[in-house]
Formats: sequence, C-alpha cells, structure tokens
Amino acid sequence: MNAAQVRYFIVGGVAVVLHGHLRTTGDLHLAVDLEPQNARKAVEALARLGYQPRVPVKPLDFADPKTRESWIREKGMRVFSLWHPDRPGSLVDIFVRVPFDFAAVYSRAVRLRLATTEAPVIGLEDLIALKRAAGRPQDLTDCEALEALRGPPYPDENAGRG
Repeated sequence: MNAAQVRYFIVGGVAVVLHGHLRTTGDLHLAVDLEPQNARKAVEALARLGYQPRVPVKPLDFADPKTRESWIREKGMRVFSLWHPDRPGSLVDIFVRVPFDFAAVYSRAVRLRLATTEAPVIGLEDLIALKRAAGRPQDLTDCEALEALRGPPYPDENAGRG
C-alpha cells in the first residue's frame, strides 16, 4: 500500500495492539480514502499480494462509489473483505463507507515503524472515538484499555504543592 502511494491507515483491533494494548484479533481493518483512483490503487495493491474478495465480485468494483453504495443499500455491507488463499485466516477488511471525516483523521494518524516498513495508524483519540461509536462489547473494552494507556487528560496542577 505504501509503495502504491495509497492514502490509508490501520484501524480496528490491530490499531489497538499497535497503540499498546495486547489482545487477539483475526483481521486487519483499513480505512482508505475512497476517492476512486485511490480506492483502485488500494485493491490493486492487495490483489498483487494475492488477496481476493470474499464475495464473488471483481476487486476493482470496490473503486466505484455507485457500486459500493449498492452494496451498502442492498446487502448491508460495512466492510469489503479480502482473503488470501495461501494464508488461512489472513483477512483484510476495508470500510465501504468511512464513518468519519477521512482527511481530518488521516492528518492525525501516526506513522509507526514496523519490522520492514512504516505503517499509518489511526491516532489514539480518533481510535477511541471510533470504538466508542461502534459500541460493541469488544469495542467498549478496547476503549477502557486505550483510555488507561493515555493517562490522565491533563497534568495535576496541584501536584507537589503543599
């Protein structure tokens, strides 16, 4: 994705782990700038790595906003899931409609150094807001853990005063 110059960042359980709360997760959730050319570069990059849609559609259908809207309307789709035939359990889910202002959240994303690359990851406050809005039990548990990681919201002004 980086080599293809895709505007994206990691969200979901992997982002929770990358921010410092260890928990299991079975898939990689991505937020991608859904501008058609960027969306196309994203699915092409994943296809080059061997990822295929879980549903019987052409990968590049994802890049068409009208097609994505029909998936949302007719199928209730929230994410476009891709799997890898040689890596059982390796799933990538991309939001079909980004539930926040992509440009604003992208501007606050953090870039984390991984073993062989640098990965853009949703910022901590935006991740907490996203998880809270989702409201599922695991998301709320993640919020508690992430809030504990960030510490107090502001320094105690009276600390050290007698």
